[in-house]
Amino acid sequence: MSDITDTDIPAEDPFDQIVNAPFDAAMSERYLIYAMSTITARSLPDLRDGLKPVHRRLLWAMRQLKLDPANGYKKCARVVGDVIGKYHPHGDQSVYDAMVRLAQTFSLRYPLVDGQGNFGNIDGDNAAAYRYTEARLTKTAIELMAGLDENAADFRPTYNGEDEEPEVMPGLFPNLLANGASGIAVGMATSIPSHNAAEIIDAAMLLIDEPKASHEQLMQIVQGPDFATGGVLVDSRETISAAYASGRGALRLRARFHAESAKETADRDAGIERLPGGTWQLVISEIPYQVQKGKLIEQIAQLIADKKLPILDDVRDESDAEIRIVLVPKSRNVDPEDLKNALFRLTDLETRFGLNMNVLDANRVPRVMGLGEVLREWLTHQIDVLVRRSQHRLEKIDNRLELLDGYIIAYLNLDRIIEIIRTEDEPKPVMMAEFGLNDRQAEAILNMRLRSLRKLEEMELRRERDELTAEREELVKLLESPARQRTRLKKDLTKLRAGYAEETALGRRRTSLIEAAPAREIALEAFVEREPVTVILSKRGWIKAMKGHADLSAKAEYKFKEGDALAQVFHTQTTDKILVVTANGRFYTIGADKLPGARGFGEPLGTMIDIEAGNDILTLIPVMAGGRILLAASTGKGFVCKMEDVVAETRKGRGVVTLKPGTRLTVVRLLPAAPADGIDDRYLAVVGDNRKLVVFPLNEVPEMAKGQGVTLQRYKDGGLSDAKCFRLSEGLSWAMGGEGNRTRTETDLTQWRVARGAAGRLPPQGFPRNNRFD
Repeated sequence: MSDITDTDIPAEDPFDQIVNAPFDAAMSERYLIYAMSTITARSLPDLRDGLKPVHRRLLWAMRQLKLDPANGYKKCARVVGDVIGKYHPHGDQSVYDAMVRLAQTFSLRYPLVDGQGNFGNIDGDNAAAYRYTEARLTKTAIELMAGLDENAADFRPTYNGEDEEPEVMPGLFPNLLANGASGIAVGMATSIPSHNAAEIIDAAMLLIDEPKASHEQLMQIVQGPDFATGGVLVDSRETISAAYASGRGALRLRARFHAESAKETADRDAGIERLPGGTWQLVISEIPYQVQKGKLIEQIAQLIADKKLPILDDVRDESDAEIRIVLVPKSRNVDPEDLKNALFRLTDLETRFGLNMNVLDANRVPRVMGLGEVLREWLTHQIDVLVRRSQHRLEKIDNRLELLDGYIIAYLNLDRIIEIIRTEDEPKPVMMAEFGLNDRQAEAILNMRLRSLRKLEEMELRRERDELTAEREELVKLLESPARQRTRLKKDLTKLRAGYAEETALGRRRTSLIEAAPAREIALEAFVEREPVTVILSKRGWIKAMKGHADLSAKAEYKFKEGDALAQVFHTQTTDKILVVTANGRFYTIGADKLPGARGFGEPLGTMIDIEAGNDILTLIPVMAGGRILLAASTGKGFVCKMEDVVAETRKGRGVVTLKPGTRLTVVRLLPAAPADGIDDRYLAVVGDNRKLVVFPLNEVPEMAKGQGVTLQRYKDGGLSDAKCFRLSEGLSWAMGGEGNRTRTETDLTQWRVARGAAGRLPPQGFPRNNRFD
């Protein structure tokens, strides 16, 4: 047996490190670590600079590449490569997408990247690949990074320890509120709109002067969001203020419209009148934030195709550098405000922007803050930055003054200094001992160039020392006085504000605040021009509408297919709805404006509504406000219903009358309105197949929305034939046979007046043999 050496001893068994732990506890611990990593290192912006790590690393990498606004552009591929290689080891596409957003003028209110090439557009088109596009930093980005060389921010090692990156950008630009932010983390999200930088700076300066300023005072300055794409904010100031007080809320944003007349189009197109006189069109010049123009136009076009906006004739995209979406109405008589309200309800021309000011505070703890709290925390950070930059400058001044003192000593003793340098093997110690110089001063003197040994140089040194001494005194006073720090910060903010003032192109407010009520629901009839039509229905169920109110008695003028004939004709308006009643008790609804014209034979009703096969059409009735209908089945049961209760919203209709197998709906009659004199003497006459007649008050029949109803007349054999409502004082009338339109009226109905549900008696002599009133 061979000896065992040290190399034969197995290393520590990794399974010895396994620790038994409850699964739920282990999972909870690891998930919490993952969640906090997502929140702090990916999704939520830092309150101090308003940036997420990927954006901060992009700007830092571009700064390292010296992509200043004054320098040329570089390929985005170079920037993305540096970012993912040195600072952000994630996918190149996600990094490039973040970079693209920083360059899009319709995404960021104040872009941080100046892009050259195709960076996408508001239509929703993607940017070109990063090998084609180029970029550099904007002036705003430079202001956001100001102070990185002055010890104003802490640096930390990169993920591989080979380099350093700033923990936060120390610049004075209020990026969090000026450009906003959005993101979704684990269990929380953030959604901060962009704002006008001048308003944010003004509010910050108010807090510098009055640290305890109220929320109402701040909201008098900060009007609300100022989106990159403009638009109109239509919530009340109270609603906006409440959202900013808590840091949570929802704000309504609308597109910007203007109506354009024929004269305006002629003026705009150099005298070419594009619209007929008196007509108008709506022009959309700004759309809500984060709405893609291409998809918005598709939405509107689909509404036109689906006939959900029948008054809208066309939508055109005439945009170039500026948005111009033209909406052409079918009629000039429509109120533009009604059309706008419909568009607000049915499209993304009105959106809601969720306000959720969830950010990482100075301690990198996620918190939802109100406007005042965000500004106060940001000012605290800026004071800290000011102090650090001042301390850094003070150190630089002290180092320079130290050298200047040495230089001046050298000029005062220039001949002796030269002698020491020429004669001594080690001149530095001799100089230090003779003139009281320190090592740094002596080394600087020895490194001086001969060209510096001139009289003018000594004067310049003294002038520089005096200036630095005065600056040092001011810095010391600044560091010792919080009041001076606030004054200096306000002075710096005032200087920054000049570049974002209201009169500048970049600083001009884009989003208007105009309080408006929620978009009201407009009935489709409001979008239809009211015109008289004559509706014609054939016995085979073909329907058409003739313009105008034709003579209903001229039946010979109506043309039908061979073997077909007239079933019903009546007058109505294009704005009316028409009830289609079938024998199985279902009600369907169609708009009179959707009926085919009368030049041909029309169209089958079955192409407009889903009528079951073998189901007969009983009648068509125009819907009238407050109208009531008598419904009676062949069983002798019936009820009264309101017209608005039986209007159907779908092609499949609405079941109203509940029928037993083998029975059908027999009577559908429009009831006369209640008398204006207040004396309701409306009666109901019911006749059965057995030729028995009953007469009873109409108020004995219940009003229902759906069901079988009550028994109107009792039968041993057969069923109900017809029913009619009449005023007792006027008597019961029926049509007489033969030629002409003769009628007969019976006023003495005493022997037929019985309780509802009776069998009845034979009708008066001369009553039609078909047992029908007309």
